[in-house]
Amino acid sequence: MSDASETPVGTGARSVTPEVAALRAYLEANTGIKGLSILEPRDQKHAVELFRRDGFVVIANALNSEQVEILASGCNAVIAEILALDAGRAGNRGSHRYSFGGSSLTRSQLHRPEWQMLLDVPLVNDIVTAIFESADFALRAASGDFCLPGAVEYQPLHSDVRDWRDSAKTPFCAFHDPRRHLTIRDLPCPYVCVNFLPQAVTRLNGPTRQIPGTQHSRTPIPGLESEPEWMRLSTVCPAPAGAIMVRDVRAWHGGTPNVSEAVRAIPNLEFYAPWFREPIVPGITYADYRKLSDSAQRMVRFCVADSSEALITGPTLRAP
Repeated sequence: MSDASETPVGTGARSVTPEVAALRAYLEANTGIKGLSILEPRDQKHAVELFRRDGFVVIANALNSEQVEILASGCNAVIAEILALDAGRAGNRGSHRYSFGGSSLTRSQLHRPEWQMLLDVPLVNDIVTAIFESADFALRAASGDFCLPGAVEYQPLHSDVRDWRDSAKTPFCAFHDPRRHLTIRDLPCPYVCVNFLPQAVTRLNGPTRQIPGTQHSRTPIPGLESEPEWMRLSTVCPAPAGAIMVRDVRAWHGGTPNVSEAVRAIPNLEFYAPWFREPIVPGITYADYRKLSDSAQRMVRFCVADSSEALITGPTLRAP
């Protein structure tokens, strides 16, 4: 993570094959969105414009150095718990690739103080309010993902929200137009993900690839076998530690190889628009909820376990 944080033991092979060496050289020379804008917190109006145009935006200096250290330490603690269950590094999002939420019994890390800290980052509240044009948004979960050295495969491009499916298949989808005129891609943004960077994201440590402007596209998402090379190289890097990446989760995105020597983590907060809801799994005890600031309590109001219920937390390796 950051220079001051220990990388969990056994996170990836240290030997470099000729194939990995060649991939490393190719990514170093070619990957990264050309002309990627890294904005500052004062550029909020421009940030919203880029978000609506591209489906994502990067803003530096959202976290100060102390917050970066706290978040990096918290991520490392969770990573160590998860890896203790997975000696073979099979992952739950592909080899050497993991979801923080999918690796938690609560589907969230909201019970962790490091993720709770993120609820009070002023820039997050400001930018999400500006995107939704309302402060009445709600937290869905506190999650994110990480990939280890040795994650040499590309994750298929995908979207994180979809039109309604039969509830027997998944409860986590909501929008349905019985006339079949509209899809969720025809709507204003229903669901924002804010990823936080506890370390710099580089060309080599598994940067997220984002395909600009795809949040409204009805075109089928290409599989790995048909994805053009320019999409594989459309990665959000380099980006500094302490930055946030704000994403419309409908936009096509996917993981890329981590051919560095360190873990790359991007913990997140996920928010529903005031007018959009899907089922939400409780992620914080009522006692801990009462300790949050007033604004944080407003955000997490649908994620709170009943005061009479215990919240069972811990790592799991189920698929997210």
